[in-house]
Amino acid sequence: MPDTLNAERPAIRPESRAMIERLIAFDTTSRNSNLDLIHYVRDYLADLGVTATLVHDPGGGKANLYATLGPQDRGGIALSGHTDVVPIDDQDWTRDPWQVSESGGRLYGRGTCDMKSFVAVALAHAPRFLSGELETPIHLCLSYDEEVGCRGVPGLLAHLAEQPVRPRLCIVGEPTDMKVVTAHKGKLSMACHVRGKEAHSSLAPHGVNAIQAAARVIGLLTDMAAEKTANGPFDSDYDVPHTTIHTGLIEGGTQLNIVPGHCRFEFEFRYLPEDSPDALLARVKAYAEQEIAPAMQAIDPASGFTWEPLSSFPGLDLAPEAEVVDLAKALTGSNATGKVAFGTEAGLFDDSGIPAVVCGPGSIDQAHKPDEFVTLEQIALCERFMDRLEERVRPGGLAHG
Repeated sequence: MPDTLNAERPAIRPESRAMIERLIAFDTTSRNSNLDLIHYVRDYLADLGVTATLVHDPGGGKANLYATLGPQDRGGIALSGHTDVVPIDDQDWTRDPWQVSESGGRLYGRGTCDMKSFVAVALAHAPRFLSGELETPIHLCLSYDEEVGCRGVPGLLAHLAEQPVRPRLCIVGEPTDMKVVTAHKGKLSMACHVRGKEAHSSLAPHGVNAIQAAARVIGLLTDMAAEKTANGPFDSDYDVPHTTIHTGLIEGGTQLNIVPGHCRFEFEFRYLPEDSPDALLARVKAYAEQEIAPAMQAIDPASGFTWEPLSSFPGLDLAPEAEVVDLAKALTGSNATGKVAFGTEAGLFDDSGIPAVVCGPGSIDQAHKPDEFVTLEQIALCERFMDRLEERVRPGGLAHG
């Protein structure tokens, strides 16, 4: 009997498949160095006659990569992706996460969806871009530590700001089912450290309970989240149409019969453009410092709250008529655009003066999960996207600048 299922599956190019397999094999979990992958890409591009620039982190253990295909003297189109992936710890994988496996028209592996497949297809297409004259350059931007708060790409953007020429437009290939995304929420995440005073639990009034103080602040955050759910502002184009406020981690105390002298918790705001993260945070701090801290410090003046920024990135909100939006729609062959609740590096590119959209293979529903996958159909759509881009950057194309 013929394998009709396999017959219906789209074929992807061998070079795309091989590059996806190569990139997945690098364990670039954010806690690890990404230099093995970055050096592989640098050497791969060098074999094509392209010189890549590495922008390292302060410790030298990680790096962004920037390379230009084509003319060096004019702005062009950046294809951007992060090289790090989230951990597989405590996830119930049924296959090797660092080796691509295929089943049912899907490629499985950590990073296949988020977001090494886009990077791989762009890299695999590099020889095609270079096979003829380019009137508009293609810039490759690879970053580190996106998954832990977009910590790597600011260094790359600072480097670009010092250059005489930098990209004119940017496409960030996060998983959007190859749909053009023109807006996403911003994010601010914080840690709050609560210092109390330890005491025997039988003498609880003589101590300062750091966990209970933290719980009161978390209660306010919960109330603020409910306010946003009920009152907005709202934008129905998002799957979650309002700002969200979330507490995701708490730790503190020693044991039950000791009044806890310390507590730490982490929280975040994922906000619409109409909301100010600074104003939201100011409300939380004011409540802690004015409503809770005085009673704590009446018992122990050293007790109280300290605040630690963890990460932040701006939202993205492009005008429908923006040049990069028109370009991305032409490359996908669709006039539809959308908005997403998850954050990307596109907001940072846009804030730096390089307008950016988000468009890449795979569904965010598969990201960060065990048995992460991308479909062959999505890879094939990404390949066609690159084909159309190649046509537009040739002499006579419409992506000049």
